[in-house]
Amino acid sequence: MNKSLKSKLSRYAVPILFIIIIAVGLWIAKPPLGYVTSEIGKRMVRNTFLVLSLIIPIVAGMGINFGIPLGAMSGQIGLIFAQDWGITGPAGILVAVLIGTPIAILLGKFSGHILNRARGREMITSMMLAFFMLGVYMLFLLYLCGSVVPMHNASIILSKGYGIKNSITLDTAHAIDNILLYRIQLPITEKHMINFDVPVVTILLIALLCVFIVWFKKTKIGHDMKAVGMDQVISANAGIHSDKVRVQSIVVSTVLACYGQIIYLQNIGTLATYAGQDQAALYAAASILVGGASVMRASIPNAIIGTMLFHLMFIILPQAGRILTGDAMMGEYFRTFISYGVVTLALIMHAYNRMKQAEAARHQDRLENTEVSKEST
Repeated sequence: MNKSLKSKLSRYAVPILFIIIIAVGLWIAKPPLGYVTSEIGKRMVRNTFLVLSLIIPIVAGMGINFGIPLGAMSGQIGLIFAQDWGITGPAGILVAVLIGTPIAILLGKFSGHILNRARGREMITSMMLAFFMLGVYMLFLLYLCGSVVPMHNASIILSKGYGIKNSITLDTAHAIDNILLYRIQLPITEKHMINFDVPVVTILLIALLCVFIVWFKKTKIGHDMKAVGMDQVISANAGIHSDKVRVQSIVVSTVLACYGQIIYLQNIGTLATYAGQDQAALYAAASILVGGASVMRASIPNAIIGTMLFHLMFIILPQAGRILTGDAMMGEYFRTFISYGVVTLALIMHAYNRMKQAEAARHQDRLENTEVSKEST
């Protein structure tokens, strides 16, 4: 096997593995085509924006930003206040954005400065930071809302008179999706039709984010992020303030995660107040890695393809597990195992590649030193 083919197989090992798993699941479950296409369409619209929010920090050399739950919390706080004030529809989404954005910017700056102090360990630090901020988030919603911060909507307050309920049915449900919604019907057979609900505005927002990422990479700050991501020493010698650029990348990612969580929740229609943000980082990270991205390189196609493959697994494996074992929960357990396994495998491969690169660099240094010593003698 030549080195080029071996390198490509190593780089795309995760997506290849997922395609095999999905193909086997399809062969076992044989789900209706209409069901699969309808479900994958819903999940793509719901999750893609959040996955795309991971690209900018990877460009800046920060790795996978497991701190995007900070942005998700910001969006959820915005939605809670919109719900409390009784603002529904697109206006409620706008209020959530206006409240969530400054919170996300502040949390992004805080996170970026912390990660600069944990250089080289950004991913695990961002994960621990998300757990820390979850405690602050819960303190605010459980004890301050209704006691210190006035709340007016009794339907979202706990019976003790303060604290937000664990689950809220959002008045802003499908507020973005329903602005311009088209239903497409495709006949499969004479008796069967595939129905697609196409939320045009939501898809346009995802497309605008893709355009923004492409444009952003071409700006001066985008070029600075690429330079910092490739080599911080060289970029510093070129006059780029690497710490500032790294903080900016985390701020952009956190704000985009705030918007992504708002899009996700309005599509779901309900808010799990204290657990809704927990899986945001894990599922988004797993999705982008499944698409062939690494902790050093990511693109828009990686995010879109990865989201599709990852959520195809969500749709197919429970059915395959039910057919194989008679218990759909086996598919759920396997799905959870795969979710964590993908992230673990990608991080192990990253560590292995970094070790090989360091070993190759040391070998090259030894050769150069040997040549210099021979020339001097």
